Amino acid sequence: MTMKAILFFLAVSAATATAVPNSNFSSSSSSFEAALETLQTKIGYKFESVDLLRRAVTHPSYSRDNYRTLSLLGLDAIRSSASLRLLGENLDASAKEMDSRVDSLAGVSACAAAGMSLGLHKLLRVSPKTDPAAPSSLAGAFRGLFGAVAVDSGKIDVAGGVFWKLHADQGFAAAAAVV
Repeated sequence: MTMKAILFFLAVSAATATAVPNSNFSSSSSSFEAALETLQTKIGYKFESVDLLRRAVTHPSYSRDNYRTLSLLGLDAIRSSASLRLLGENLDASAKEMDSRVDSLAGVSACAAAGMSLGLHKLLRVSPKTDPAAPSSLAGAFRGLFGAVAVDSGKIDVAGGVFWKLHADQGFAAAAAVV
């Protein structure tokens, strides 16, 4: 999918979004806005379009305007960045080794743990019946964060840079040392 297609899809989705009651924050609440500011500080990236960040921390149970498409882009950004780093360090790495190491960074359990470490479970907007700490929810939001960075900056490399900075700063499962 091209960047123009992604931006078009995001714009159409935003125009047709409908909200569902939430158990965490109201998107207009000052505490939610403050939490978004704190998250931007934690990740070391200031969004030009904070709406992308809101979408990245919105579960599909809460709104049609959610992290699903951003999560796909974020997953690709993480996998591409990890693959590039691994091949840069060891061009002779086998496909099996590369896949295993990349999955150790981009898999659901790794992304859920990283999302928990960032406190996304406290920020994630979900319906009352959805657990914001569920691994699939946290992984989706964590990956969505990098998709949002990629769209906001217009560059996958910027999303990869934020990912590696977080791994170095937060020490997520010592993953930075793995790849």
